[in-house]
Amino acid sequence: PAIMDLDPERSLSSQQKKEEEDEEDTGPPLKEDPKYVKYFKMVKMGLPMGAVQHKMTQDGLDPAIMDLDPERSLSSQQKKDEEDEEDTGPLLKEDPKYVKYFKM
Repeated sequence: PAIMDLDPERSLSSQQKKEEEDEEDTGPPLKEDPKYVKYFKMVKMGLPMGAVQHKMTQDGLDPAIMDLDPERSLSSQQKKDEEDEEDTGPLLKEDPKYVKYFKM
């Protein structure tokens, strides 16, 4: 994507890493993962999200899983969360190379 389409509150390097990892999505989509397929079926049948999350808690699983993208694998989404914490470069809007474009 174009530089102006990126998030100015994050560094350029962290956003470029994110794009590369999106292509490396391996494993089954979350909604087809054998461990979680039961809960996505419950939602599909019309049960309230709270009831599904409660059942996950009873089964010893993290109910926050239901807030993730069901079309992507669990491992790829967990990697993304870890990377968000490792943003060490300058903010895109403060990067000397691109600062002039954000002043317009």
